[in-house]
Amino acid sequence: MQITPYLFFNGNCEQAIAFYLQATDGELLFKMTFGDMPEEDSQAACSSGLTFAPEQIMHAHLRIGQGEIMMSDGRPDGQHGGYAVSLSTPDEAQGKRWFDNLSEGGTITKAWEPTFWARGFGKFTDKFGIPWMVNAYKPHI
Repeated sequence: MQITPYLFFNGNCEQAIAFYLQATDGELLFKMTFGDMPEEDSQAACSSGLTFAPEQIMHAHLRIGQGEIMMSDGRPDGQHGGYAVSLSTPDEAQGKRWFDNLSEGGTITKAWEPTFWARGFGKFTDKFGIPWMVNAYKPHI
């Protein structure tokens, strides 16, 4: 299990990535813009009333030393700025178990379901007010 901070920006995630990498000699592991999303997922995001510029960062993953952070310009609730704690595993059953157990007594903001990047993904705010994202990722081919 890896616990990873997930940081949200106000449309300046690209600049934050460059700054963090330069300041820490970090490594960019992955970056995807909203324009890189599969068409059906992009249409679903737009139908929810949220819009993001195609060049804005949907997801970025950085390694800094032995730790990692994830970053994005967009939050599904339409807010900007902030954080979430992210748990990732390749094991779908484990991810679902984490999601169910940690969200108990909290508020689910995105129900557990498959996505184009994951076997299962869900978001919630736990009973203590902490935002979480649980991801059962698909292996990279």
